[in-house]
Amino acid sequence: MGLRFSVLCSGSTGNATIVSSDAATVLVDVGLSAKKVEELMKERDLTGADLDAILVTHEHSDHIRGLGALARKFRLPVYANEKTWAAMYKSIGELPDDQRHILPTGSAMELYDLRIESYAISHDAAEPVGYCFQSSGRKLSLATDLGYVSDKVMQQLKQSDVLVLEANHDINMLRMGRYPWNIKRRILGDSGHLSNDAAGEALCRLLDSGDLRRVYLAHLSQEHNLMDLAKLTVNTILEDNGFFYQKHEFALCETYADRPTPWDEV
Repeated sequence: MGLRFSVLCSGSTGNATIVSSDAATVLVDVGLSAKKVEELMKERDLTGADLDAILVTHEHSDHIRGLGALARKFRLPVYANEKTWAAMYKSIGELPDDQRHILPTGSAMELYDLRIESYAISHDAAEPVGYCFQSSGRKLSLATDLGYVSDKVMQQLKQSDVLVLEANHDINMLRMGRYPWNIKRRILGDSGHLSNDAAGEALCRLLDSGDLRRVYLAHLSQEHNLMDLAKLTVNTILEDNGFFYQKHEFALCETYADRPTPWDEV
């Protein structure tokens, strides 16, 4: 089997992703209720008992809503950095000490045959991170909830075979939308969310320096984006920069707010 994954849900309403190797299975974030995440896992023939750990990117509710309940029900170890633990402690409720684990930002851990590395991102949370996973010579990277793709983030994402990348909003839809200006400014800022245009520009840099084969556009705003628009914008930017691919060479893939993506063998 090697390395595979399924984005269980992705968007402004909730986020969760399953990553599996031959020997380990982890859940990244629990952004819907524990009951709903269990239902989504069941669609991928998994239960909470199949999990070896939960990883947390940051403390916003669309990433930890069901974390405490799921971790307690299945007595799962939870990994996050110290500032994220401090920021989410009241939201997730009590967890026994043996379930609380510190994974410092920028560090790596080995879980059976799965290597997990966290890296710092720019977002308006206590200490947000993305994660890279490696097993069987393959690399999967998750990069959402980041205001911009810094050179350091770019270095982390290089050599990825598959990438889950934020394409949160269409800039014009956001500017014309009903949100108050202070919220729009937050989303557009360096600690906000990646636009479709920014996602496309980041992909130009990655495709020019690696073997990236598939990108899943993720964390789309329900208010200010459409998947077809996100894919069109990213594709146009790639073509404008000279990147033309057949589907067997490179593909843009969809994620969904309410259902899992099919298992993808990295």
